[in-house]
Amino acid sequence: MTEEAAPIEPVLSREEEQLPGELPRGAEIPDDLDPLADGILMQHQIDWLEDKSDLKICEKGRRTGITFAEALDDTLIAAAARSAGGDNVFYIGDTKDKGREFIGYVAHFAKVVAGELVVINEFLFEDKREDGSSKYISAYRVTFASGYRVEALSSRPENIRGLQGVVVIDEAAYHQNVRSVIDAVNALLIWGGKIRVISTHNGMLNPFNELIREARAKDDSPWHVHFIPFGDAVKNGLYKRVCLMRGKAWSPEAEAAWEALIRGAYGSRTAAMKQELDGVPADAEGAALARVVIEQVTDRSVPVVRLHLPDSFKGAEPDARKRQIADWCRTVLRPILDTLDPKRRHDFGMDFARSGDASAKIITELGQDLVRRQKLVIELRNVPYETQRDIVFYVGDALPRLGHGAFDATGNGAYLAEVSAQRWGERVSEIKLSQEWYRENGTPYVGAFGDRSVVIAADEDVVRDHQALSYVNGVVMVPKDMRYKGEDGLERHGDTGIAGMLAWFASRQDAVTYAYQPVGRSEANSFNDPDSGDYGAPMRDPFRSPLGARIRSGGI
Repeated sequence: MTEEAAPIEPVLSREEEQLPGELPRGAEIPDDLDPLADGILMQHQIDWLEDKSDLKICEKGRRTGITFAEALDDTLIAAAARSAGGDNVFYIGDTKDKGREFIGYVAHFAKVVAGELVVINEFLFEDKREDGSSKYISAYRVTFASGYRVEALSSRPENIRGLQGVVVIDEAAYHQNVRSVIDAVNALLIWGGKIRVISTHNGMLNPFNELIREARAKDDSPWHVHFIPFGDAVKNGLYKRVCLMRGKAWSPEAEAAWEALIRGAYGSRTAAMKQELDGVPADAEGAALARVVIEQVTDRSVPVVRLHLPDSFKGAEPDARKRQIADWCRTVLRPILDTLDPKRRHDFGMDFARSGDASAKIITELGQDLVRRQKLVIELRNVPYETQRDIVFYVGDALPRLGHGAFDATGNGAYLAEVSAQRWGERVSEIKLSQEWYRENGTPYVGAFGDRSVVIAADEDVVRDHQALSYVNGVVMVPKDMRYKGEDGLERHGDTGIAGMLAWFASRQDAVTYAYQPVGRSEANSFNDPDSGDYGAPMRDPFRSPLGARIRSGGI
């Protein structure tokens, strides 16, 4: 257990009635309110309390009473002896005020339900970081006669890993480090801890929504998901409880008017209303493209090829690596490349990654109608630098009427961009992805979806990568801290969205025809001859007439 500093002076006196005004208690609970009395708890609150699963999630609408019910459950747990299932409870809200509110609930229930007059202490919690340093954070605690306690902590992931007991993560989708918080709590299960994740939605790509999707996708998932939209809470008597708290008379007409008022307060922001009240995740706040706009330009015929190499590949002999990738290119990529229209110009964009995210290369065809159509999407994971180079060279050399290629030359991507520029000369742009570059290209790329002058692969990950494009300080780009899981369970960062923008940029660069015919390469100058210096170029038809490209004056 993480060590804690000694409590500093309590902010509350012994008597719960003397809670100061600055300690909010949600809906101002009446002093004599007994949550266990008939007619107080709604059915969805009862269902939540009766679910004793180790892992449970509540996907809810605003103010549906789940935090209230959770506080009641946690009070009973902390007040119980070990033999009766007693344990410590750690509440982690998205703000300090949420922690103060939750502790106010617990203090009230301790008196009314558990028969204890408790002291609420404000204390300094020692936040131990991964680097060994510590920082003391203000937190709140209620200690019961059982020896167990309920503590309200900050949302820093480091606070969670050393805890043991019941951990409640409230409004999880609004924590600054949602994914880290969710990942950190898994360690609690080793010693029998329990986890409750409660939240309204905060976007389609938010890790909270990812967690729910994963839980529902697997029949054997250990997570139990409770879905409680605002409308169901109203049917279960939410407005009747509001009337009870406020001393108002209930009627069906008053309830309907009240719900209409709540929903009407959102005005034209129907997506926000559905997200906050009905549990329907909206596109990310500031999203540049709505999913419906993306899906209207998708094409199911566009092939998406993914290569994920094991760690052992890097340690293989160089010749063996080349042969393996040569076989993959010939058997997987070549049949697709051979279908490309030799009469049309082809361009490509590549977003580089070596570990973590995926390298994404997208080939586009410029149609007679000036529509940029994706013809092939390639994703590479855990692929060494030189192997990525070999694949890029193979594809680029095989493209009919190669117009232009644009590479992410940021960081380690500079190597691949540089060797490609050495191979294809001025037909390659080495781009340092910057806010200024996104400012010039992000908005036009998004506009191309609106006028349907682009076509992308009908692939869930490709679509969601484009959903990740957001307005950051008015500029269309993928936020640095945005991470979400793909269909394969691996993390993504808008990979094909960025590659798509690079390919679109490449297709807008001028191209001119050179008056020469190429000399065909023999099989000797291919992957089969690693000493040839040609790094895997395929044999090319000597009668195919490629186009060179020249960047217009002032271009990158």
